[in-house]
Amino acid sequence: MDSQHWRAVITAAQAGDRRALDELVEGWLPLVYNIVGRALNGHADVDDVVQETMLRAVGNLGSLRDPDSFRSWLVAIAVRQIRDRARRRTPDRLEEAPASDFAELTVLRLQLEGQRREVAEAARWLDEDDRQLLSLWWLEVAGELTRRELAAAVGITRQHAAVRVQRMKERLEISRGIVRALDGACPGLREMTGRWDGRPDSVWRKRLARHLRGCGYCGGTREAVVPAERLLAGIALVPLPVGFTLSLALGGKTAAAATTAATSAGWSAQLLGALTKPVVALTAGATIVAGGAYVVTQPPDAPPPRAALAPTATVTPQPPRTLAPPAPTPRPSASPTTKPYGTVVDTADPAPDPNTRPAALPRRPESGITSTGGPKAVMQHRGDRVTLTGRGYVLVRWQISPASRPGALVMPSWTGLKGKLFHVASAGTRRMDDPLPGAPNGYATGMGGPDIGYAVLPPGTQQMWQNEYFYLDGTVTLTQNERGCDYGLIVFPSDRDAVVEDIDHGPPQGAIRYGLVRDTGTDSAPVPQYVTRATPADPATVAQRSRV
Repeated sequence: MDSQHWRAVITAAQAGDRRALDELVEGWLPLVYNIVGRALNGHADVDDVVQETMLRAVGNLGSLRDPDSFRSWLVAIAVRQIRDRARRRTPDRLEEAPASDFAELTVLRLQLEGQRREVAEAARWLDEDDRQLLSLWWLEVAGELTRRELAAAVGITRQHAAVRVQRMKERLEISRGIVRALDGACPGLREMTGRWDGRPDSVWRKRLARHLRGCGYCGGTREAVVPAERLLAGIALVPLPVGFTLSLALGGKTAAAATTAATSAGWSAQLLGALTKPVVALTAGATIVAGGAYVVTQPPDAPPPRAALAPTATVTPQPPRTLAPPAPTPRPSASPTTKPYGTVVDTADPAPDPNTRPAALPRRPESGITSTGGPKAVMQHRGDRVTLTGRGYVLVRWQISPASRPGALVMPSWTGLKGKLFHVASAGTRRMDDPLPGAPNGYATGMGGPDIGYAVLPPGTQQMWQNEYFYLDGTVTLTQNERGCDYGLIVFPSDRDAVVEDIDHGPPQGAIRYGLVRDTGTDSAPVPQYVTRATPADPATVAQRSRV
């Protein structure tokens, strides 16, 4: 969501709108969880600290004067709770092992490989103060926080923050070297670590760092080391683990006690009901909604659930609008194929005449699409992704915000394709380079204007429209690779009737132009430019001229 949306949500929540309060908690809980989780490295106290942060934020929301400062205000509350937790710890609790190592969560749940995995695991070796700073800097590099917000959260000046970050980065690079060496086969290192208990700490970090400086085997770099900020830039937020919201709601209390505490802080009855229901549902097995985060509960004998940010949603296509029976169409195979199919638009295609009606959209078999993002997946940051499965149509809607940050636009990519994927139509009543209605001198477009700057496509990339439609027979993952300018994608499972209605909505209805049909009805229909059957570590590296 853009800043205007959140400003409206925060203002409504301050005015007592319970639905807005629910949306606020749902939208910002993942950010708080990532800050606390990385700062505490998944310690058992993470749930309690996140819970206390959200309760304090909700309880003190009325004191926030400027809704635009909500993010920095919330982050500062999280950092204070982390520090309060450190002051409250007793010597006995110092030896507690992490309940769920956050570095491991980052590696496993985001499927990190190579040097990105190395950076995540190196976080284990940092001291507590460095981990707190890393949790904020990590999000700054990923575009979730600004340097001003980082400095305000820590309570120091931006100049001091730059010095602190630089020192932390130096220790992080030392820790990366340790992770790399421990994965190696140095005989001296094996002998040295024979008396190590396997738990990273500052004492062993210094010992191993001395070994690395004097060891020719460990010191030899066998690959170019990529700077940490370049690696972190492509790492998304770690999703909330299954069952997390249950512990967030109860915090070790009874449901009644949790309800009393949360009610006094202003939580809505709808949210409270969802958060306390798992206590009853545990024996039956159910999927419930808890403040927007989805919790899977199950009986003890059930197989472990698959973690997910949101449930899959199936969209069943509506009956055709005409009574004539559809022409029989061969059913495309959903299994991978080694023979290339489809064509790719490798150049910027010209805009059709605004008054040219679209060709008829060929009819393809539909059984519906399931999406890991639900019926409406909003992807705004680098690394956000959604996996689509089934046979049917998908809408990808573009929202470019050059007023916030213009620049080079890194295109999204389709990875891990199994089956076939076609680019069937473009719609939304305009291309993104069409002049916006009412713009001065007609210069401002969906790509920007001379006063705010433009979003610039990679050379040869096809100009996107507001709504782009695809047909999938199989499974594929779409990843948001935002980097140079601000843009978001909204992904909806759809159906053929919705596509036809969109492309037919042309100038007679006051729009800029009719849509465009790209589907040939055969395997020669276009495929997306950035698509691959592989699953690269960095989806942004998918080649433009894809051949699948």
